[in-house]
Amino acid sequence: MADTRYEALKLENQLCFPLYACAREVVKKYKPFLDDIGLTYTQYVTMLVLWEKPEITSKEIGERLHLDSGTLTPVIKKLADKGLVTRRRAPEDERNLVVALTDAGLALRDRAARIPGQMAGCVRLDPEDARTLYRILYQLLEGVNG
Repeated sequence: MADTRYEALKLENQLCFPLYACAREVVKKYKPFLDDIGLTYTQYVTMLVLWEKPEITSKEIGERLHLDSGTLTPVIKKLADKGLVTRRRAPEDERNLVVALTDAGLALRDRAARIPGQMAGCVRLDPEDARTLYRILYQLLEGVNG
């Protein structure tokens, strides 16, 4: 009889590995498009949040992106150094950092608008599979955070 104690430790039996490898490969595909607009991937997704809500607390950004403040704080600082956002303490609670889009940050949205279409050419999924994957990934994300 075969020893099955370590079956779960096989790489092929790990859900986390294809998620991790796929995420790395997809982010790698973004790089040339993001280099063109001068952003890293983390800066890009932060700007996506700000393009939806031009003034927001860093805590809210972190919640939307599932990032802790130790990761997000340097990203916001770099975006401020690039002139894309401003940072200020909330007057009602100085513990809260308010991040606001600048005119330059808003203008960058026009250049970034082509990136989703460019990425669609890199990720070969038919639209129905993409919607299914999107739904499953968010379901998984809710499951691990819930």
